[in-house]
This record gives sequence, structure tokens and C-alpha cells, in this order.
Amino acid sequence: MPLLKFFLTLNVFYKRKVVMKQLTLLISISLSITSYAHPNQFKDGDAYAIVANPGQNARNEIRINWHTDLENTKSFCQYTLRCDTSWLQAKTVMADQQLCTTFDGIYSKGTLGEDFYENARFLRCTVSLLGLEPGSEYMYRVGENQLSEAHFFKTAPLSGVWSMGIIADIHTYSPLPKRLEAAMEMIGTLENQNGGEVDFMLHVGDVCAWGGSHSFWTTMYAQPHFAKYVWAGVNGNHDDMARGYAKQTNEYFRYVNSYPQNGYEGEEGVCYYFTYDNALFIMLNNENMRDEEGLSLAQEWVKEVITNNSADYIIVVEHYQWFFGEDGKDSHYARWKLLFDEYKVDLAISANNHIYVRTNALYGDCETDGTIGTVYIQAPSSDNERGMEMREWTSNKDIIKYRWTEGGNTVGAILMQTNPEKLHLILYDRYGNNLDEVSVLKKYNLQNL
Repeated sequence: MPLLKFFLTLNVFYKRKVVMKQLTLLISISLSITSYAHPNQFKDGDAYAIVANPGQNARNEIRINWHTDLENTKSFCQYTLRCDTSWLQAKTVMADQQLCTTFDGIYSKGTLGEDFYENARFLRCTVSLLGLEPGSEYMYRVGENQLSEAHFFKTAPLSGVWSMGIIADIHTYSPLPKRLEAAMEMIGTLENQNGGEVDFMLHVGDVCAWGGSHSFWTTMYAQPHFAKYVWAGVNGNHDDMARGYAKQTNEYFRYVNSYPQNGYEGEEGVCYYFTYDNALFIMLNNENMRDEEGLSLAQEWVKEVITNNSADYIIVVEHYQWFFGEDGKDSHYARWKLLFDEYKVDLAISANNHIYVRTNALYGDCETDGTIGTVYIQAPSSDNERGMEMREWTSNKDIIKYRWTEGGNTVGAILMQTNPEKLHLILYDRYGNNLDEVSVLKKYNLQNL
């Protein structure tokens, strides 16, 4: 009996020792994760996360957003016409700066798939460049002690002739860099099909896998295509979330951009509108339209914007799909079609579903000859990883003209080319194949009825 008692005591001691070792290991891992400070690999001089956005009138105002470390309290933007290669005529604008802690401590992933908490306390810097020349190419650089490399943008022209790339659902995710590479290569394909560069870029949301991961934004904004263009965009559900939906807020999107502050209450700099030459763009945030109250606020704002701003074309952009591309069923088309009919919206752009869907001009749920009605189009995914498969086409076969996807590995985007008579949109795949196209006609005598 004493021998049995000895072995039982020894077994209990051994189990306790194993448990203690496991607890020690877990605590060690936890501490290493908590204390891990993800290094910013994408500094450009003193600055990072540099991007140019349209002002309310993109003919003469462009807004610049960047981030810098806490000690750089006198950051500025220097800009000049692109032909001024020696910067002899450059002007300097001091940045408005504010401490941003929105991303600090967010649970994230690094480039090797390691877990860490974002170490992201920085100064958010913004400038508004005013009095610019329409239809002109500019360059700019930002910083304080060490300025960034030159970045570029074009102002909107007065001619009615311009081009725009439309891309969506990039899902930038540091452990899987091929997603971002696929999307950037797709922009290069659009450029080639346009005979060179486009005039500006539009993204339709979900450009980041988790908008709360500041390192994802800095990785994406360091890509050359973000240094070449003015970028307009909308807040997607992924851009609005942190890992595991730990926190959802439009602040992620707001603080990595500097869009016009002309949105409705709570949505300033997230919902916004701007004119680009002869087109009025109205940019929406689906994440604050999930209930009827939120939808009503957004719709009243859209009505007010259209009423108070004249343009040849009215373009509304949101992230969530108009139709479910899998089988063609209604989605947000049903929420917006009556307003679009009443207020003569010409083009409605969305994404999210990862399947390209396009109609001809619709009015009263019927296809028209294009002299009245709204063309609905939704961009496919571009990350070569998170696409969707189509099923049997059972709904809206009378109004949907084309659907397209490559399944899970989809890469596609849309090129819009304009002239004084129409907007022309072309869907391209990664190889530069023209898969579908549609024109949005200028509605001379019906626009302001």
C-alpha cells in the first residue's frame, strides 16, 4: 500500500509540473505577441500611407493624406506642375495634423502570418491643394526632415474626355501578398488597354482584408499605382472591420483618406460627393445603411446632393451588390431603384459579390433605349483568391445582360472612357480580353426634369 501511495503522489506531481510548463509557455507566447511591435516597412522619407484624393471639385482641388511619426510635428506638402522637374515653382502647404490612435493595439497578422498587435500611434496629416489648373498633371512630395519621393496626380479636365479605372475587392492581406500583386497587375492591364495611364482610379471597397490593420493600408499605399493617381473609393465591410470583427467603425476608412467633408452627420469624409469634369460622383457607406433609419438618412442626403449639384452624369457608388451574381436575385437594386428613377441617376456602380453583373439602362424595372434610366454595374473581385461561382440563372433574366466570374480565382476590372456624348465601360480580364461593354448616354433634355 505505501508503494501504491508513493506512485500516486509521483503521478500527481508530474501532472502538476506539466501543467505549469504549459501555463509558462502560454504566458510567454502571450507576452511575445503583446509586445511585438510590427515595423513599418513602407516609410517614404518621414511619411507613409500617402494617397491623393479628389476635392469637391476635382478640376481645381485635390486633397492629400499621409501619416507620420509623433515627433514630426511640422510636416508639409510641396507641389508643382509635373513639367517643373526642378521644383523651382513649387508651393508649400503646412499639414493639418491630428493624433490618431484608432489603429493602435488592434490584433493583426504580420507578413509571415505571425500574430501581433498593431503599434500604430501616429500623426494623421492632411492638406487641401486649391486653385489648381484643370486638366493638368502635378507632382507632390510630403514630409518634414526627409521628404518622400515624388507622387503624381491629374486634375479633372474641362473637355468631357477622360478615363477611369474601376477595381474592387482587393482584400490586401500581408500574409498573402499575391492578392495585392494580382490587383496591381490588373491595373496595369487597364493601363495597357487605355494606351497608357488612366486619368484617375476608383475602388469599390474591400481593398483591405481588415481595415483595422494599419499595416495592411501602408503596404497597399506603398504600391506604385497609388503614387500615380488620384484615388476615390467607398468603405467596404472589410475596410470597416478589425480582425474577428473585434471593432467595426468607419474611422479606419476616414483616417487613411482625406475625402471632402461634405457627407451627412457621422459620415463626413466617408460618405462624400465630388465632381470630376462633367460627372457628379456620390459615394455611400453601406455599413451605416443596414437598417431602415440608416438607409433613409443616406437617401435623403443623396436627394439633396443631386438637387443642389448639376452635372451631365450622375454616378452613385456603393460597395454592396445591386444583384446576387450567383443566380441574379435582387439585392440593393430593390432598395435604390425608385430613387434612381426619380432623380435620374445615370450609372450605379457596386461590388462585394465578387461576380460581375451588368444591365442596360433601366427605368421602372424595364430596359430602355438609353435615353432615360440607370445602368447598373458591379465590379468583379481582383485578388485571384476570393471569387465566387455562378449557379443557375433563375432571376432577373429580362434585365441582367451579362454575368462573369472565373470562380474562386477571379481577376478582373473595368475601364471607363468618356467623351462629350457618353460614358463607355469595358470589362477586362487579367489577360486584357474585352469581355463586356456598355455605354451610358448623355441625357440632354431629360437630365434636369
